[in-house]
Amino acid sequence: MALRRVLQRSLMDRIFSWVFPSTELVIASDTSLEPIKATLFPGDGIGPEIAESVKQVFRAAEVPIEWEEHFVADEVDPRTGSLLTWESLESVRRNRVGLKGPMATPIGKGHRSLNLTLRKELGLYANVRPCLNLPGYKTRYDNVNLVTIRENTEGEYSGLEHQVVRGVVESLKIITRQASLRVAEYAFHYAKMNGRQRVSSIHKANIMRKTDGLFLKCCREVAEKYPDITYEEVIIDNCCMMLVKNPSLFDVLVMPNLYGDIISDLCAGLIGGLGLTPSCNIGEGGIILAEAVHGSAPDIAGKNLANPTAFLLSSVMMLRHLNLNDKADRIHNAILSTISEGQYRTADLGGTASTTDFAKAICDHL
Repeated sequence: MALRRVLQRSLMDRIFSWVFPSTELVIASDTSLEPIKATLFPGDGIGPEIAESVKQVFRAAEVPIEWEEHFVADEVDPRTGSLLTWESLESVRRNRVGLKGPMATPIGKGHRSLNLTLRKELGLYANVRPCLNLPGYKTRYDNVNLVTIRENTEGEYSGLEHQVVRGVVESLKIITRQASLRVAEYAFHYAKMNGRQRVSSIHKANIMRKTDGLFLKCCREVAEKYPDITYEEVIIDNCCMMLVKNPSLFDVLVMPNLYGDIISDLCAGLIGGLGLTPSCNIGEGGIILAEAVHGSAPDIAGKNLANPTAFLLSSVMMLRHLNLNDKADRIHNAILSTISEGQYRTADLGGTASTTDFAKAICDHL
């Protein structure tokens, strides 16, 4: 048993680097005594429950974080055009770091998407999602260790749609040199700082020659600055096939907005689903917003059934950005140990543990 724990700890230590890249911005250190202010959006549905799990684990680990909590409003804030308040956005701008739970935008109600509002208003240009098999949790694949980096601000998600005539609607896809270079630079920087060997640009330039063609041109331009990193271009449909056949072929994938939305969820499925996948949005000037990328799950909201793993792992990404590496390591270790041992797993992981039982087990492993 002792040898097993030593081997398990060694494996966990080896995978810490996938949680977040080294950054140029150092906000704090493990020796800091002053609490760090961070914005917390508990979100909708199961959001408040999994947010409470994060707060519980942070208290147990004595993480020096002081939360500024903001909730989605009942009415549209005219200053943001969405249910997000201007005060909540100012909180993130002021603190420069935040953690966001799942947010549900009412369909067909004319409200501006909450997630799009955050990305646009805060300049969150890159979404980073590490996908790696968790020790002790068996899935169909044993060799997943990749990172998706998604351009976050334009593409088909620019929100430019209109009706041409009755029965005909048009949606505009916007690709700019500035945004493409920015996300490509981040992808190669991430690869270099984390010892990754390959960057794959995912596209459909064989059909969308102008838009995806510009994206590829920018990626090639950046790739020339990183001769030690292998660069390749993969058409998105072929990429999907290759991922489900052999995900070990990929290392870092960078792509425009829509493709990133699709591919990142596909990759989450390779390791057990969105409930196990952390995510972090990178903004200009050092702003970051870590988030749970799964839905608000209104069908189980308030029933103490939600799996907080993705939100907890996202909070670990946030701690690494804050240079609170000791706290991040302890929490990350405790999460992996709890899942690996198998006694306390939520229903989506094949267990019977409640949200609070799972969080308590993590605290006990700290």
